[in-house]
Amino acid sequence: MSVVATLRVEKAGPLALLQDGGRFGVRHLGITQGGPMDWHAAGWANALLGNDPGAAVLEVAIGGLRLVAEAELTLSLCGADLSASVNGQQLRPWQRFTLRAGDRLAFGMPRCGVRAYLGGCGGWRGVPALGSVACVGREGFGGHKGDGLPLDDGDQLQPEVRSQPLPSYSYVPPEYQPDYGQPAALGVIPGGQTAFFDGASLYEAFNAPWQVDTRADRMGIRLLGPELVCHHPGMVSEGLAAGAIQVPPDGQPICLMNDRQTIGGYPRLGTLTPLARARLAQCQTGETVRLRATGIERARHEYFGAQKAIGSFQGQKTCAAGRG
Repeated sequence: MSVVATLRVEKAGPLALLQDGGRFGVRHLGITQGGPMDWHAAGWANALLGNDPGAAVLEVAIGGLRLVAEAELTLSLCGADLSASVNGQQLRPWQRFTLRAGDRLAFGMPRCGVRAYLGGCGGWRGVPALGSVACVGREGFGGHKGDGLPLDDGDQLQPEVRSQPLPSYSYVPPEYQPDYGQPAALGVIPGGQTAFFDGASLYEAFNAPWQVDTRADRMGIRLLGPELVCHHPGMVSEGLAAGAIQVPPDGQPICLMNDRQTIGGYPRLGTLTPLARARLAQCQTGETVRLRATGIERARHEYFGAQKAIGSFQGQKTCAAGRG
């Protein structure tokens, strides 16, 4: 009998979560979407294995995770450089690689970026809730056990398929790899209550530097900078899209991310573009970012361009994956 291809969690680290494309069609129930904070890096992790774009990946935040292969596995790693290594040898992100039985994959301190994405052939198995295995702790949904909890010591991960055709490329071409070491310029589509902010606030919002606050998680990322003033006479709570930028009474923006609440009553400066949201998810505490106003058509063009690049790998299948 062949050995089941699994990864055993030797050390869980602070936050390693199973995330697929997300949970949709349920916001009217007060349930948020979840999914990978950096959909772009997660998409490439799946593309390198020939997976569906929304297949489940392991989102590793900060580092500290240590995994042991119990049989041969072909995997992919994209996103942040978290000082990953295999048996003590450095492993760079944005590539496909193979672990043999007994190999140890470890993640250390972040060198650049915050979140890395580990893909398995066909995606990782989890327990779905409302059509998704996306792990959302607040709601207790999804994840590898279906309880919305991150990986724990002794847990096991298993890919959905043991072998499948792989793309001819084993790495993401350099021109498609984001440089998380460069200052982040985040595209914002004005909207919501933009017109109710005073002129000085709008000028500062799109010309002054902002700093990523320590209060940053999968629900929202706060920015510190000039105080923004909104003169809206009063708001009724309304639905919140991913990337919505709320401004509470202290004037410091909150960029709402994948695990955000579904409605809110603070005025919105606008909404981050999909690529800007992915980029912000890789910004470390204290990092400086700038907001740049953009239009819907440009944001749409950039988004579909990124999706097209990722999707182009899906048709470049060649050899089979590891024996598993």
